[in-house]
Amino acid sequence: MKNIVVLISGNGSNLQAILDACEDNIIDASVKAVFSNKEDAFGLERARSANVPARSLNPKAYESRELFDIELMKQIDEYQPDLIVLAGYMRILSPEFVRHYLGKMINIHPSLLPKYPGLHTHQRAIDAKDTEHGTSVHFVTEELDGGPVILQAKVPVFSDDDSDALANRVLTQEHNIYPLVSKWFIEGRLEMNNGKALLDGECLGQHGYAEE
Repeated sequence: MKNIVVLISGNGSNLQAILDACEDNIIDASVKAVFSNKEDAFGLERARSANVPARSLNPKAYESRELFDIELMKQIDEYQPDLIVLAGYMRILSPEFVRHYLGKMINIHPSLLPKYPGLHTHQRAIDAKDTEHGTSVHFVTEELDGGPVILQAKVPVFSDDDSDALANRVLTQEHNIYPLVSKWFIEGRLEMNNGKALLDGECLGQHGYAEE
């Protein structure tokens, strides 16, 4: 059985979706550990409830981002991960960290990339008067939110939406597509090659699988 390590910073609802999919044998793998840069992240409680090792590292205990990431890599590698899942991990990764796990680290971002990399994506979509918004699962590269997209899910934006309402609508879709992409990877159907995402050997377009 293959090994998944999940990195979080907060509530961990996408972590829960991954844990549930493993428990239900939808993903033929097990979450071996959950790491957080915040010791009070509720996602760590989710891990403990699932009898998964829950570890936190305090970035303030390290002199630089690079030193923090070196220690994080050392601890992650104890679990021999086949897949690294970033589930609301709110730290910019050092280039060394990204290179170490290149091709086996995925992230979920709450926008239809390449639209709205970075923060405050829901409010930005509302301010732009977009009629649709969504979420993207992508491979992680050194470009922030710039790795090849694997799968997106779209939601409508209504005229009376605020950022919280839109965020909740997007999060529901995240819980559907993140376990699915993880399943593809674990099954060996998904890979990154020459900066492109490939599913079943077919190169995916800018917006990932099922691109319109």
